[in-house]
Amino acid sequence: MTDAGVRAVTLVVPEMDCPSCAKKVGKALSRVDGVVEHDLQPTSGSVRVRFHVDEVDEDDVREAVESAGYRVASVEAEAGSGVLSSAGEVWRSRRAKATYVGAVFLVVGLLLEFPFAAFDPGVYSVYWLELSLADVSLLAATVAAGLPIVRNGFYSYRNLNLDVDMLMASAIVAATAIGFYYEAAILAVLFSFAELLERYSMDQSRSSIRELVKLKPERATLLTEDGERDVSVDEIEVGDVVAVRPGEKVPVDGVVVVGESALDESPITGESLPVDKQPGDEVYAGSLNESGYIEVEAEADASGSTLNRIVEIVREAEAKTTEKEQFVDRFASVYTPTVVALAVATVFLPPLLLGWSWSTWFVRGLTLLVIACPCAFVISTPVTVASGITSAARNGVLVKGGDHLEAMGAVDAVALDKTGTLTQGELRVSDVIPVGDVSTRELLRVAASVERPSEHPISDAIQRHADDEGVEQVEPAGFESFAGRGVKASVDDTLYYVGKPTLFSDLGFQLTDTRAADGGVEEREEAASLVRETVMELERMGKTVVVVGSGERLLGVVAVADDLRPGARLAVDNLHRLGVEHVVMLTGDNEGSAAAVADEVGVDAYEAELLPEEKVDAVEELKERYGDVAMVGDGVNDAPALAAATVGVAMGAAGTDTAIETADIALMGDDVTKLPYLYGLSGTANTVVRQNIWSSLAVKLALAVGVPFGYVTVAVAVIVGDMGMSLGVTGNAMRLSRLKPERYLK
Repeated sequence: MTDAGVRAVTLVVPEMDCPSCAKKVGKALSRVDGVVEHDLQPTSGSVRVRFHVDEVDEDDVREAVESAGYRVASVEAEAGSGVLSSAGEVWRSRRAKATYVGAVFLVVGLLLEFPFAAFDPGVYSVYWLELSLADVSLLAATVAAGLPIVRNGFYSYRNLNLDVDMLMASAIVAATAIGFYYEAAILAVLFSFAELLERYSMDQSRSSIRELVKLKPERATLLTEDGERDVSVDEIEVGDVVAVRPGEKVPVDGVVVVGESALDESPITGESLPVDKQPGDEVYAGSLNESGYIEVEAEADASGSTLNRIVEIVREAEAKTTEKEQFVDRFASVYTPTVVALAVATVFLPPLLLGWSWSTWFVRGLTLLVIACPCAFVISTPVTVASGITSAARNGVLVKGGDHLEAMGAVDAVALDKTGTLTQGELRVSDVIPVGDVSTRELLRVAASVERPSEHPISDAIQRHADDEGVEQVEPAGFESFAGRGVKASVDDTLYYVGKPTLFSDLGFQLTDTRAADGGVEEREEAASLVRETVMELERMGKTVVVVGSGERLLGVVAVADDLRPGARLAVDNLHRLGVEHVVMLTGDNEGSAAAVADEVGVDAYEAELLPEEKVDAVEELKERYGDVAMVGDGVNDAPALAAATVGVAMGAAGTDTAIETADIALMGDDVTKLPYLYGLSGTANTVVRQNIWSSLAVKLALAVGVPFGYVTVAVAVIVGDMGMSLGVTGNAMRLSRLKPERYLK
């Protein structure tokens, strides 16, 4: 069966809001023949399913999910949002209305049972049962609020899942069967409210990704030969031209072909200030056009936009499990059956062995059964990870998984590339210094011609400068590149080299030797000395220098400069302040330039003149010395070093597919000051996870200890141990959504 016979859909399942719920859905889908794979995402309330169309259809997939006890709100195409439209819908749902009715009957029953017992005079016979009016009201409360719980419990029994639905259904049915109507009603109503609150809390955490989805434009103004046409963004194809007026969002990734304007790109890059755009500049879907009229030629369709990839990656990242989540799942798999066994022992052992009251110990066993539900404990980690990842995405930082978020907060050292990370990455020629009787224009002509086939940033800078100076370039012959050192090619039938001073040494052309130029020994020494002194002086100024010459003669040197990013020093200082033990700069640039930049930005150490494979070795050495290491680079040239680090962070990834796909974390813009935010957010997320896990366990333990002594009732167990802790861990996790980059800069 080929992929042509496979279809993918996304099912929105709002009630699937915890890992145990997802496992139940997963088991149901696994039993369906024709389902190729399924991706369960409880944090977003969605299930992605791929299935063979000739074996199963969309309705079969929906029925399988609903057979696990979870309503499918909608079925969408693979690119669908997969997110509820409103967090407040839970309070208007059928489940909520049934719970309200149950609450009214519970209040009536309690009033008749206690303060107004005089109005509950008679005993009503229903078949073989004798019920008071209070009993009838309490039973009505149990039925209204408890039926969904019992129904879900039935599905859990059928799927052999020892989860919260099975436990609560067992408790409600058992209490009702032996006439404990008060306990059954309390459990049904309070637990139903607890589930609604938990679902509302999860929907609140889903609001972050919902905000990202809302950034995706739905309509576009397509320009055709017949004029303008309002179309769905999904209809835009590569090469189409769309009009974007002030106040409108850019519908697709593309290039400005007409007009100038300032665009708010904060949804993509996190950059707070508008960015000026003119013809030839790239723009991203979701950016807001603030002022002028522009026309944009689409370079990708709606599904291929940077914003759409961000949303997809964030959703996938939230679905990945971290080490702490795996620990929680393993612990819960032991904790729940252990407490259930204790609950059963509590019901039977004291009455059988000690002759104590069956009713008293049944209620206490019932209470332990409630405490056995690990809901708050299980959701404590995924809800925190989801909040952290979506918060980062809104601020221009794309984290590819909770494990990377967790790892970034624990790094002991940060390695920074120089060019494009600490510096602007926009090289410009600052000096052209010929030797002997060579003219400046001739030196520039040879350098630019040799560099023409090269795609290195230094080559681009030299060619741009030659164009600006009106220097004619020729197409070289026999071009060859020496990785990390320079290039060679023939110009006017002469073989020239352009590269680092060490390139000439590697080729047997020592600048410290007397073979530096034609003529006598004195002349060669003078040329070599001039080049050597010039190179040293320019490198002390923090510039990168390339030497131009043939195998017999030096023509001169060309220096390029790369300005520091405005926030480079601020970023390094705040990384130190936040607790990073060691910040080091790794660069392929020369020693002098590296030393100047390192001193200006305040790194602890630097390593210069590194080839790509040597950067990998440097990262490995840092890991051996300090432990976990984050490497920050451009995501393309530094790919090997990024892969070698504990966490690879790519700078300026917006519009760069390679960086987005290969890095563990991508800074969508070029703002290096986002690094302290990333480190601080990750550290806070790790703290919140620990707080949620241990507070959940502590509360459960305290309640369990109090049960045998009669200090903890069913109501207290539900309100504190289930409802309260679920709200507590969710609220604690949502703190991450309020963290802004400015918080970590001082």
